Amino acid sequence: MTRTQKQSDRSEETTRNPEAPERQNGRGAASAVQSVDRAVSVLEILARHGEAGVTEIAEELDVHKSTAFRLLGVLENRGLVAQAKDRGKYYLGAGVLRLAGAAAVRLDISQEGVPVCREVADELGETVNIAVLDDDAAVNIMQARGTASVTAQNWLGRRTPLHATSSGKVLLAHMPPTLREGLLARPLPRFTDRTVTGASMLRAELEAVVQQGYGVTIEELELGLAAVAAPVRSHDGKVIAAVSVSGPVYRLNADRLPEVAKRTVAAGAELSRRMGYGF
Repeated sequence: MTRTQKQSDRSEETTRNPEAPERQNGRGAASAVQSVDRAVSVLEILARHGEAGVTEIAEELDVHKSTAFRLLGVLENRGLVAQAKDRGKYYLGAGVLRLAGAAAVRLDISQEGVPVCREVADELGETVNIAVLDDDAAVNIMQARGTASVTAQNWLGRRTPLHATSSGKVLLAHMPPTLREGLLARPLPRFTDRTVTGASMLRAELEAVVQQGYGVTIEELELGLAAVAAPVRSHDGKVIAAVSVSGPVYRLNADRLPEVAKRTVAAGAELSRRMGYGF
């Protein structure tokens, strides 16, 4: 059968049954999900056994060796598995360590941050959060509430905009310039009348964040809310998180902000020390 005839047959089938392409797309999506599931299973097999050959992996997956070989090839290209050339067996690659390291950083910051945040929250009476970069947002991974906190709002796990939060501005200010400029090139949503939506004005603020060692927002995300944030550094000096103190503007006013900023910077320094910075 010629290619033209095949195309004609497919067109006729679509005409007779317009749901055919949808079924084909559904089968394709199901196949993709199955492939992902099998790839994850390969990683779990290697984690259990340390190393394994194609035949062993195929048997555990109950698939043909060619399928196992293709899965391993994709994982190897991404650095998630590697092959021992002398034995031909596969083992977990450095890419897994990279992913695990990223998760471990969040876990370590959360654990190390508990006593630091609790102390600051008790001392200032306000809400203290630790946030990390999550693509184009800041996500809060740890929270401690102070005795003066009157809101029941839970920021834990919440993704917040980088340009409208104190933690976000700290993370923006310390990210690689090319990445930062890519984010600033996008439209910056306005949340209140005080939200900074101009890239040039935001750049100036980010420079000030670096120079003074902390970032401040006053009613830029929500009316009535003010916050101060400071950077948290890893052992190599890279900013990996931001610790913030937030509260109502009538408490975090112009008279009190310098005191809160000083305490927040100290908390960032203490958490950085706990993460290995300065040793």
